[in-house]
Amino acid sequence: MKITPIKSNMTQLDLADGTSVLFSYSTPVACFEPRLGYLRTAKKWSQTTTRHINHWLDGVEATQAEQVFFDNLVHGA
Repeated sequence: MKITPIKSNMTQLDLADGTSVLFSYSTPVACFEPRLGYLRTAKKWSQTTTRHINHWLDGVEATQAEQVFFDNLVHGA
């Protein structure tokens, strides 16, 4: 596991299985999952979090997923 700060209040968590998770503040909001590709939360957060997601995806098309998916991804539920 590797944690990389990207910019203020924006962090990427890289897992051993190739999954990368974007955190805006302390909330997981987007990811790359090797089997599923890029995913972004369907939940509407602040403008700042939306900018974080768009910056991280950098034009990549991402499928929307419910916020619970991201919460479970990092909490192992």
